[in-house]
Amino acid sequence: MEISSKENTRFFSNTTILPVDRSSFKSESSASKEKQSCCGGIKIFLGALSFVYFAKALSGSYLKSTITQIERRFDIPSSLVGIIDGSFEIGNLLIIIFVSYFGAKLHRPRIIGAGCLIMSAGTFLIAMPQFFMGRYQYERFSSTINSTVSVSPCLQDKSQTPLSVSEKSQANINTGCEKEAGSSMWIYVLLGNLLRGIGETPIQPLGITYIDDYAIEENAALYIGCVQTAAIIGPIFGFLLGSLCAKLYVDIGFVDLDFLPSLKNLFGNPVYILCLCASIIQFNSLIGMVTYKPKYIEQQYGQTSSKTNFVIGLINIPAVAFGIFSGGLIMKKFRINVLGAARLSLGSSFFGYLLFLSLFAMGCENSDVAGLTVSYHGTKQTTDYEQTLFSECNSGCLCSKNDWDPICGENGVTYVSACLAGCQASNGSGKNTVYFNCSCVGSLESPSRSSSAVVGPCQKGKECPKMFQYFLVISVITSYTLSVGGTPGYILLLRCIKPHLKSFALGIYTLAIRVLAGIPAPVYFGVAIDTTCLKWGGKRCGGRGACRLYDSSALRYVYLGLTLVLGTVSVFFSVAVLCVLRKRPSPHDETLSATQERGACRTKSRKDNFVNSDLLIQSTYWPEKETRL
Repeated sequence: MEISSKENTRFFSNTTILPVDRSSFKSESSASKEKQSCCGGIKIFLGALSFVYFAKALSGSYLKSTITQIERRFDIPSSLVGIIDGSFEIGNLLIIIFVSYFGAKLHRPRIIGAGCLIMSAGTFLIAMPQFFMGRYQYERFSSTINSTVSVSPCLQDKSQTPLSVSEKSQANINTGCEKEAGSSMWIYVLLGNLLRGIGETPIQPLGITYIDDYAIEENAALYIGCVQTAAIIGPIFGFLLGSLCAKLYVDIGFVDLDFLPSLKNLFGNPVYILCLCASIIQFNSLIGMVTYKPKYIEQQYGQTSSKTNFVIGLINIPAVAFGIFSGGLIMKKFRINVLGAARLSLGSSFFGYLLFLSLFAMGCENSDVAGLTVSYHGTKQTTDYEQTLFSECNSGCLCSKNDWDPICGENGVTYVSACLAGCQASNGSGKNTVYFNCSCVGSLESPSRSSSAVVGPCQKGKECPKMFQYFLVISVITSYTLSVGGTPGYILLLRCIKPHLKSFALGIYTLAIRVLAGIPAPVYFGVAIDTTCLKWGGKRCGGRGACRLYDSSALRYVYLGLTLVLGTVSVFFSVAVLCVLRKRPSPHDETLSATQERGACRTKSRKDNFVNSDLLIQSTYWPEKETRL
């Protein structure tokens, strides 16, 4: 059907042409172009950021896997090791506020790159003591034995005093003492870790918010989950590397005027504050637990450092990585909104710490160590440990109570040293040394009967290996359960604040975690663990060294108890977050409902509902901002 020219003219003359706001069109067009230009590079940035997370997590976890070795290498207590571990957080907090606030206004990827260079410099500084210090001096008598000649560890006659304690050798020892007293090489490790913390500062607040700004709304959770998963895969290789190495027998300018209003806006947001409190308490729990987990496994279940790091890297860390990825995947698949994210985060924490409670029943008894946990006659110790290292069976030997060179007698009892075991002769060298005629290693029925012993402590009781397996199973399940709430927690934090404050908010969040969790947690966990020590090592030049033996029961209750109490407190804060979110104003619900009933919105997809729900939560805490539906 054709329309005449007259009808055509009449049609257009009756049509009203509305004016177009060109400025609005131009701004929307430019924003769309910016979004499109970044969408192509967001995956490249995602890959680069994931690698950075992997690298920094690998180096950090490797350092944590060497906590026991650092104690022994520098002969320092756990409390000082906690300070060294916390220096990373100290470096982070020095500039986190400025980087997170001003960095969001600059070129974020370039700032992240500069931070990576600083981190690499810190890592090299940590390695410096290995090149500056001499060979490690083992606290072993048997280490001086380089032949298979029979030597008497129990020096019954002063004329048998070996050359190592003669006047000439004593002068060499004193010279070594002067060097040891003048060297504090652990400071290099502390300063290097401090520099690592400074370099790591821009990576989290700027990287995560960059992804959230330029990724599609429904993909943001999955992308953040991928980055966090890469951060968890790093420790797998870090602890495996630690396991391998443990087998090596060693030798400011102006401040923007918007800063204070922005800070006031953040701290006036109840959801943000409650999330911050919950995270601080939970990270105290998790950081303290992770820092001393290798030590706990070694002391509680009698495992070697190599096997401990291998187990953590191969079993525990993958469970955490899978849990974080699962959290992001669940958020995407079920299109969970902010309220759902709060529920998922709370549920994972609650059930995780509930499972953690069962670990109290999976412990081992103290090893039978003569003079410490049992007497030389086989009875349990109840007196001062330091005064009972000597007995009639070793009374004729010139032994030191400060030495720690444990041997295992054929009666199943561990002795602090071959000398304290009353051994008269030895054969072999190194790990293959066998001691004979040990007067203290007699059977309980016939204490006078001499016996033999081998290098190293005895294995714990028959039930301990089974308890260790149970511990691993529950630990893996607990790690996975707690990690599922990681990504929902991030999404909750990002969605409860104004978009232009996301980088600043994450910076404040990171600062709070570093200052109130990362720094103090290793310190007070270490101090608490030190209280359970039964046998302290001694330095060559005097003074207390690293702890050699812990009370297994006391260590279990202190280590697990601190972790569980802190985790329980964080759950209560998470409950408060959920309560505040559920009490959002009802007028916004009515507005959303009225909007969805309009003709153009009657067929809203689940994706729209997902986005609108998050915007609804955001508008609840910024009433001056118009909700865009």
